Amino acid sequence: MIEIRGLQKRYVMGDNVVHALRGVSLDIHPGEFVAIMGPSGSGKSTLMHILGLLDVPDEGSYKLLGMEVSRLDEAELASLRSKVVGFIFQQFNLLPRTSAAENVALPQIYGDNEPDLEKARGLLAAVGLGARSGHRPNELSGGQQQRVAIARALINDPKIIFADEPTGNLDSTSQNEIMHILKDLNERGITVILVTHEAEVAAYARRIIRVRDGVIQEDTGAPAPTGSSGQPALAAPRVPPQRSQFLPGGLLRSARTYVREAMRALTANKLRTALSMLGILIGVSAVIAMLALGSGAKASIEQQLSSLGTNLLTLTTGSPQSGHVSMGAGTSSKLTLEDALEIPHAVENVKAISPTVNGRAQIVFQDKNWNTRVVGVGSSYAAMRAAVPAIGRFFTSDEDVSRARVAVIGLTIVRNLFDGKNPIGEMIRVNKISFQVIGVLPEKGASPWMDQDDLIVIPVTTAMRRLLGKNFLDSVDIEVNETLNMPAVSDGIVGLMLKRHRLPVDMTDAFTVRNLADIQEALSATSRIMSLLLAIIASISLVVGGIGIMNIMLVSVTERVREIGLRKAVGARPRDIMMQFLIEATVISVAGGAVGIALGSGASAIMSSFAGWATSVSVESVVLAAVFSAIIGIVFGLWPARKAANLHPIEALRHD
Repeated sequence: MIEIRGLQKRYVMGDNVVHALRGVSLDIHPGEFVAIMGPSGSGKSTLMHILGLLDVPDEGSYKLLGMEVSRLDEAELASLRSKVVGFIFQQFNLLPRTSAAENVALPQIYGDNEPDLEKARGLLAAVGLGARSGHRPNELSGGQQQRVAIARALINDPKIIFADEPTGNLDSTSQNEIMHILKDLNERGITVILVTHEAEVAAYARRIIRVRDGVIQEDTGAPAPTGSSGQPALAAPRVPPQRSQFLPGGLLRSARTYVREAMRALTANKLRTALSMLGILIGVSAVIAMLALGSGAKASIEQQLSSLGTNLLTLTTGSPQSGHVSMGAGTSSKLTLEDALEIPHAVENVKAISPTVNGRAQIVFQDKNWNTRVVGVGSSYAAMRAAVPAIGRFFTSDEDVSRARVAVIGLTIVRNLFDGKNPIGEMIRVNKISFQVIGVLPEKGASPWMDQDDLIVIPVTTAMRRLLGKNFLDSVDIEVNETLNMPAVSDGIVGLMLKRHRLPVDMTDAFTVRNLADIQEALSATSRIMSLLLAIIASISLVVGGIGIMNIMLVSVTERVREIGLRKAVGARPRDIMMQFLIEATVISVAGGAVGIALGSGASAIMSSFAGWATSVSVESVVLAAVFSAIIGIVFGLWPARKAANLHPIEALRHD
């Protein structure tokens, strides 16, 4: 069963080299009960760890079941530890926050089958702990904890039991109980190899090997090729096959196992898990809120821009220069109503025009009043600016010419003066002048900088002559029949204005013609840039949260070194350990991301309700935040997971 030849093991401690084993050779046959004795520092524990596949020799040959162990990779060694070997430790090495039954079933996690808690409870009953299967280790005595460890060693029906000082921390009564259990197991045909420095414990074995200074000094007791039960000696099988995790069943089983163990570890320390989630939670909620703010601002800008109409040009007076010094807007000339009316006659491809003047006025209806913006426009304004009244009508060209006292009001005025009632036909006073309400403008929406529905629109002639007392226009809107004609129309308008105002042809800066399409594109580009900047700023929070997860996971690895060593000792491969810690980091990140999405959406709604900011939580932003949080968990959990996976089993078990 076991054949070792010339085993050498050295440890380097500073400048000193300690020879733990010096050319040890021995054979152990199936069914034997072997005790390895020796004082501290004799090399007996090192020999046990090599035999139990927890350590490797520097030199020599070790054959287990006919296989040369030195030729096996880490995964094959883990498979042997899972299926062939059972280990009992002096320190018990039970997982503190899991029940006795779950501790017993731990090796099955890394086997071919699902953990069998019924079998675990049966083994606990067999060692006298049937009523304690639901208790945690801190609720058990030392002797009871060691019985749990024995049941754990038996869960995968091992061929060999290795017991490293199994009674070292027990009283004499518990010591005798444990040794009787081991003796009974040996009588059933299981090979038992124990390490002890106590003669009364070694007396239970049929063969005693004494080790001192790294060499075997004495080997007493005849080898027994079979157990007393008469079972035949074991044949030398090939290496137990690794689990086929890439088949659907194996992959699903492994995924369930990894997630279950990760969730168990995370729920065992809820406060640390919550603190780990906090960074990602803040980052994701910031991403959602910032993207919602950017998306809402973009939608608001697009909505406002759409209200401007299409194929529009806006004419205003410019800032002419004299001696390279700006003279200020409108220094040389003012736009007149006649200038505006001449444009469609003198410039080709002009579809419609609307002269505009602006001002403010106090509106009174019955006992209520409201200060608002007054806009005097032409009768073509409604069609040009997508402002056809939702209720009532717009004023006609005849009403414009006759300076009629009619008004079309915005929804904000309706809400504040009419309490939502139909205002059509009602008389209002605008700066003490009576006007009849003939229509209500369609809702345009509000933004933090302007309420587009807080205005009153009246005929431009009425505004200039009756209400505002203006002789000049503020601007003229011109609608062009086709987009491709807009540059030519723009040049034609400037030329016309220079001619009408008797200005030199080279003073083109005296008038400005703005293309609203260019303004729309510029504002849209600005909105996109702002959204990107907001997303970048919020993403920095995510990265900081990821660094926090990595830090916590590194601390977790340091705190759980012995647990990692135990898991490897009972059959976990490096990949198993790595996947568990990686999934823990990913679960923290994804859970934090999910809560962050909810909080970010809530924050967006609060900003929209109380601050009046336009926000919009899109499906794309939610998916992006969820995916990014998962990626953060994987990326920042990778280093701690690799660190855990690369720990050496015996060094991890020795960790304080």
